[in-house]
Amino acid sequence: MRSATPKHLHPLLGRRLVDWVIEATRRLGPDPLVVVTSPGTEGDFEGVTVAVQREPRGTGDAAAAAQEALSGFDGDVLVVSGDAAAIRSESLERLLETHRTEQAAATVLSFDRERPGDYGRIVRGPGGQLEAIVEAKDASDAELGLTEINSSIYVFEAPKLWPALERLRPENEQGELYLTDTIRDLVAAGERVAVYLDDDDAEVGVNTRAELAATAAVLRDRINEAHMLAGATIVDPKTTWIDPSVELEADTTIHPFTVLRGSTKIATNAEIGPHAVVVDSQVGPGAAVGPFCYLRPGTVLEAGAKAGAFVEIKNSLIGERTKVPHQSYIGDAEVGADTNIAAGNVTVNYPHQEGREKGRTKIGRNVRTGVHNAFVAPVEIGDDAWIGAGSVITEDVPAEALAIARTRQENKEGYVRRKRGQDG
Repeated sequence: MRSATPKHLHPLLGRRLVDWVIEATRRLGPDPLVVVTSPGTEGDFEGVTVAVQREPRGTGDAAAAAQEALSGFDGDVLVVSGDAAAIRSESLERLLETHRTEQAAATVLSFDRERPGDYGRIVRGPGGQLEAIVEAKDASDAELGLTEINSSIYVFEAPKLWPALERLRPENEQGELYLTDTIRDLVAAGERVAVYLDDDDAEVGVNTRAELAATAAVLRDRINEAHMLAGATIVDPKTTWIDPSVELEADTTIHPFTVLRGSTKIATNAEIGPHAVVVDSQVGPGAAVGPFCYLRPGTVLEAGAKAGAFVEIKNSLIGERTKVPHQSYIGDAEVGADTNIAAGNVTVNYPHQEGREKGRTKIGRNVRTGVHNAFVAPVEIGDDAWIGAGSVITEDVPAEALAIARTRQENKEGYVRRKRGQDG
């Protein structure tokens, strides 16, 4: 069971904080898995039991909101903070193992941190046993000097948890019901409360934007490591951000300062970056993207295709071995195999008339466009056609034709000399 609100994580990792916690917790096979959330967000979760905390009255009140969903359950209740996005399933497993080995009424997951900041402190007695958990805002100077911190992750025996929650009182600076106070209550009642000290202090929650960035970096590194262990090459993992939903096949190469997002799939031997952004797109075997390239949703690069420097492609199919190498925008288009799109080409697909939908541009196989071409959709270019440089194409071009749509060049001899004479 977890107390959580659907807060968002770093925008380059494409998940809410709580989604990472759900995934880590789900691997333990909890039944039921309960998410406690705020009113109006009940529909934000799938595959879990949802409980609602009607008012933000603190973590203890949030835990109590799950009691109805856990009615009749008398086993171990795992409580994980919804912002503990970096928590590992392995840590939760070791926490549960400690709880059961110690036969405790409750067990706390703790970390040791040289700079504990605003996290609650673990207070131990002379024999090392847990005495209390003190929130930083309510701690004494001596308690603030402690470096063992509370992760806000616990295991309780269900029959011991609910009465302890009922006894909570908002006797603190925040006027809230602290879940941590149930630990003090159980200790005072003579119950056995254990502590599992984990070795990874990255797995605490997120309270500031700085901690959000630090957590995102931890998750980024885990994602990148998994891809590298599976056979992908990531040249500089620290500058590469990959959503957990992205699929990389073995022998892909990801260059520095690359962002891969959403449902993107990168096939074997493809090369991405540097300085590339790929969103909800498919990159085929041996294809190349970048440098300085943006693939927007709906883009498909087939095998051996290239999208090069300062190229933006959206909702388009780029055929096998086709090249879009320089400074072009291709949107809502279908481009056949073995075509070369020259520098500075643009598909003009946005109608300025209200109510009209965007048109599509179709460019056939083995087409050669010129520099600075514009294709005003809807328009179709036949196979093996050529397009003259500087042309604005507004009509279909037959196969094997040469299309020229520009005014003829005219040189006015002596124009500058005459102009200077008039001005003088």
